[in-house]
Amino acid sequence: MNLVSSRVQVSDRYEELNEYFRSRRWTDGLPIVPPTEERVAAMLAAVALDPAVSLGKIAPSWEEAVLEKVAVNAVMAGCAPAFMPVVVAAIQAMCDPKFNLYSVQATTHPVAPLVIVNGPIAHRLGMNSGSGVFGPGYHANATIGRAIRLVLLNIGGGWPGEGDMATQGQPSKYSYCIAENEAANPWEPLHVERGFARNDSVVTVFGGESPHNVNDHVSTTAAGVLGVIADTMTSLGGNTKWYFAESECAVVLGPEHAATIHRDGLTKADVRRMLYETARRSLRDLKRGGMWQMHDWPRWMQAIADDEARLPIIPGPEAILLLVAGGPGKHSAVIPNMAVGLAVSRQVAAS
Repeated sequence: MNLVSSRVQVSDRYEELNEYFRSRRWTDGLPIVPPTEERVAAMLAAVALDPAVSLGKIAPSWEEAVLEKVAVNAVMAGCAPAFMPVVVAAIQAMCDPKFNLYSVQATTHPVAPLVIVNGPIAHRLGMNSGSGVFGPGYHANATIGRAIRLVLLNIGGGWPGEGDMATQGQPSKYSYCIAENEAANPWEPLHVERGFARNDSVVTVFGGESPHNVNDHVSTTAAGVLGVIADTMTSLGGNTKWYFAESECAVVLGPEHAATIHRDGLTKADVRRMLYETARRSLRDLKRGGMWQMHDWPRWMQAIADDEARLPIIPGPEAILLLVAGGPGKHSAVIPNMAVGLAVSRQVAAS
């Protein structure tokens, strides 16, 4: 095996090694697993690629994500070798120009790449798709997401206040990785809807804010649940720009809300259409916050004279990334993106 990364020799005392890495700004601030040659070699053995191959260029520094360097960061994050194919697929997806990683990394808006895993690999790796899906407690979710962040820091140069200009940031910049709850999804899962076979293992990356909770213990109909979700989508402080073709919003339905909606006979297309038609605000409201009359507002919207005109918060129904995740409880989540990039899916290569 031709290893390409540079070598350092440091004390094998755990505390001294971590201090050495922190002093050189090679960590996310948390302790790391020492990336020994043996551990890195085991990580590389999990994928059938040359260690010197590049998975793409990581913005904003535009450094090549050489596979061996990615493996080093995966080891540091605490990944098991079996997680490496998911990390590789996620990085390849993020490097697709449609995702617009530069804007995700460099904006003042608090967004991070959300990694959504579908298919058999999610079950095989023990990924959480149920209760507390966005939270702690699961090795694969936590360390795959953390490996992505370390790559964005150490290869992409996305350091707070430098490459990463987020005004306040968000906790999901440490780790942001979930699996879809396909067993509780009454419709086709996300990856099937995006053109893959049900038995394919697929990673979808979405540049999003932290989840905005939708609490609805009242509604007993699809219209009621979706009306509450639409209200959450139209927050004046949200960054979703309804007039940009590349603007998207993720809606993560909790299983109980999904069951209520499905019981009323709605398809996923019906859900998107109803949310698009309902998630609107008057021009009068929109002038009170956000980015009114800045360069982001197109001329046709600035020309509207009727302050009571109700404008959609997204460009069309197709701009909603719809999935099911979580456990029992009448909660869902809305995840706005930053309106300058699209979700990208990539099949996980067999190891």
